[in-house]
Amino acid sequence: MSSVSALPFSKVRRIGNNVYLSGEIGFNPDGSIPEGIAAQTRNCLNRISATLELEGLSLANVASCTCYLTQKEDFAEFNRVYAEFFRDPLPVRTTVQTGLMIDALVEITVIAQD
Repeated sequence: MSSVSALPFSKVRRIGNNVYLSGEIGFNPDGSIPEGIAAQTRNCLNRISATLELEGLSLANVASCTCYLTQKEDFAEFNRVYAEFFRDPLPVRTTVQTGLMIDALVEITVIAQD
């Protein structure tokens, strides 16, 4: 598996009060991808939360999410897990069905405000 640091993009960028996170996949700590949309979504949002914490932020600072699902049948379960992580005021969100560059079921990118 390629190292993320070898890819030509930043994991996080801070510009003014905005913090932009690159798309996150729900990897396990060992680099594997768990089975099922619930586990992948949970891992993905936990990884996003950890990255935000390094920037002195939390999921409460997220203003916008873009979510990519590979299977529309996963939408309801994805929403169930997603709702466990966000509280009012909820971020704006776009969710699309698409193929991913990695064999995963979900990828999420966020914009947060400081």
